Amino acid sequence: MLGEYSITGRGASAIAADIERAVGAGALGPGALLPPLRELARELAVNPNTVAAAYRLLRDRGVIETAGRRGSRVRERPAVAPRAAIRIEVPAGTRDLSTGNPDLALLPPLADALAAAAAHHAIAPGLYGSTAVDPDLADLARAALDADGVPAGPIGLASGSLDAIERVLTAHLRPGDAVAVEDPGWGSVLDLVPAMGLRAVPVAVDDEGPRTADVERALSAGVRALLVTDRGQNPTGAALSAPRAAELRALLAAHPHVLVVDDDHLHGMVDLPLHCLSGATDHWALIRSTAKAYGPDLRLAVFTGDEVTVARVRGRHRLGAGWVSHLLQRAVVHLWEQHAVDPVRTARSYAVRRDALIGALGARGIAAHGRCGLNVWAPVADETGAVAGLLQRGWAVAPGARFRLDSSPGIRITVSPLGPADIEPLADAVAEVLHSPGASRFG
Repeated sequence: MLGEYSITGRGASAIAADIERAVGAGALGPGALLPPLRELARELAVNPNTVAAAYRLLRDRGVIETAGRRGSRVRERPAVAPRAAIRIEVPAGTRDLSTGNPDLALLPPLADALAAAAAHHAIAPGLYGSTAVDPDLADLARAALDADGVPAGPIGLASGSLDAIERVLTAHLRPGDAVAVEDPGWGSVLDLVPAMGLRAVPVAVDDEGPRTADVERALSAGVRALLVTDRGQNPTGAALSAPRAAELRALLAAHPHVLVVDDDHLHGMVDLPLHCLSGATDHWALIRSTAKAYGPDLRLAVFTGDEVTVARVRGRHRLGAGWVSHLLQRAVVHLWEQHAVDPVRTARSYAVRRDALIGALGARGIAAHGRCGLNVWAPVADETGAVAGLLQRGWAVAPGARFRLDSSPGIRITVSPLGPADIEPLADAVAEVLHSPGASRFG
């Protein structure tokens, strides 16, 4: 059951902490069956209710799952072992297409923006009691949202998209609530949901976004929230189309209690129009990050939403971190005012690479996806074999296991490091791996 590992602890918190440490360290692997309540209680000389409380804590933290008479097991992807750990060692000389990072050549220099922020700080320093959101930033953000048809709502800030998503979910949901998530989808979200004690309900994705039938099933099953990536979905490159958005909004109209979160993390570097679900229900939020367009270390995301949602998030933020650095806010104001990123040029640069790779793979009988953004998703029959085979040929790609719940295997290829001369050799390598003797072909 547990091999050589012995659980220790007297109180529920201590027992739970010991098991969580063991899972995080790898001493208890995914799928490991935990002892029955009464058995572990006898071993530790504690009341069975104490063990039951420990198991509840672990379940709410996304570490274990319970299945009644079948017992409790470590989750296949426990919250203390993030999907980022499903990674590969990239040998020296290998082209790394696995990271999901933007092209550094397309990111604006930050020196002038940071200098402008420092100069503004010298005149009007951010102090305790200051307004949490810089008025200029709020005005610029709201104008951009208005231009894209996003419903009116106050502006809030967080330290990146994932921080905003967590804060919005916390504002409305409680442990045990079900959340509809894209599958395949952003691995960090798939880690975050169970870590918050929430239950992820997978929704299949195609090039136009979440599939309507899957969303309908999730809503009928009682999900309390729906997370949607509007453009440049990670890892598939999907983008919510106008017809799909209309279908989903019609579905959501019958479920006004469901929280809808639109993740528009590629704003500022895409040329496809925004088709969001914001406003289709009573509580909603739309989030825009600066990470992909201006630099991953510029930890700032803008969000808007209904009055209740934004007020709750702001209030809780105020009790913790307090605010997002005004220096960062002023740096972003400078970047936006100076039009430091050309969205059309940036989007075109990524599109040329994506389209070239998808076309080259298609010519070799490989159906890949990537309507928008930084990545191309290729379905495969055997992720391990595909990743290993490409490594042998000098290319590192991300295994699809980082991004999947129930969906079929695949590999994610980030196009940011690719140049025109790379497309054909990479497509040849992928075709060799997937069509080699003994390799399974995908459909």
